[in-house]
Amino acid sequence: MGQFTLYENQNQDSKDTYPYFVDVQNGLLDSLNTRLVIPLTPLKYLGDSNIGNLCPTTVVDEKNYVLLTQQMTNVPVSALIAPVGSLEYLRDDIVAAIDFLITGI
Repeated sequence: MGQFTLYENQNQDSKDTYPYFVDVQNGLLDSLNTRLVIPLTPLKYLGDSNIGNLCPTTVVDEKNYVLLTQQMTNVPVSALIAPVGSLEYLRDDIVAAIDFLITGI
């Protein structure tokens, strides 16, 4: 389990709206039974309301997604069973989005 690993959402009730989660929790806390994640949703669901510095965008399987930083949540480690890639290349954008959410800067 690594920070910025992208996981497929296995929950049938929410996977259409939030097909992926990105793990943003530092690996120093791997002993916890939950992980802090940011859900991703298809960009088409947001229309023109995307706030770029709060909600970075990415492409997964040739589809555009947005990270919903303001909807960060925790999930049980057991829910993160299907890694599909890494968003490490977005590290600076993700950390800046979390910082913007908390500090407004």
